[in-house]
Amino acid sequence: MMNGMRVLVAEDEADLAALLATGLRRAGFAVDTVHAGDDALERLALYEYDVLVLDRDLPRVHGDDVARRLVAEGSPTRILMLTAATTTEDRVTGLDLGADDYLGKPFEFPELVSRVRALRRRSARPALPPLLERYGLRVDTARRTATRDGRDLDLSPKEFTVLQILLEADGAAVSAEELLDRAWDAHTDPFTGAVRVCMSKLRAKLAEPALITTVQGVGYRL
Repeated sequence: MMNGMRVLVAEDEADLAALLATGLRRAGFAVDTVHAGDDALERLALYEYDVLVLDRDLPRVHGDDVARRLVAEGSPTRILMLTAATTTEDRVTGLDLGADDYLGKPFEFPELVSRVRALRRRSARPALPPLLERYGLRVDTARRTATRDGRDLDLSPKEFTVLQILLEADGAAVSAEELLDRAWDAHTDPFTGAVRVCMSKLRAKLAEPALITTVQGVGYRL
């Protein structure tokens, strides 16, 4: 599976869930949201997520039970548990249930992003190297900056993630399906041409000579 970062936000307050999703997408993550515990379990059964941002007080299936189920199944998804209860006893209980980290509400959004990134580095999947350098490109995966031959590239979060995935492939072709899986949300229609449009914009920003080639019937490669 290609690298990229996919996050599931399970939060019953719809406005807060939407706010978290928007902020995390701006930080470069592919984000899906659900508002109940059973919906979270259904998504986790269908898709691979690096991190689950889990509100403890979910309806229908409690957040504690979601965490227990993931641990029992040996899921590689890391869990960041959110709760309005912030006593030491609550924190210990959440961690004992299998949560990898714990964040009390209210919280500062930069701290949430930092903790999500830290959990990704601890995941069972191979960690991204901090710096990717090939073909005159220099991509800093921590600071999310990119240059070509010393020229700053003003990339959107999606364009940055796609470029990162292509660099990680080390010359191998990456299919549009793989790019959709790692860089876009689950609700993205695979027939919208989202990958093609993003690739066109990325090529334009990389400028000449062209770095990205289309492999007919396969996908794209650097």
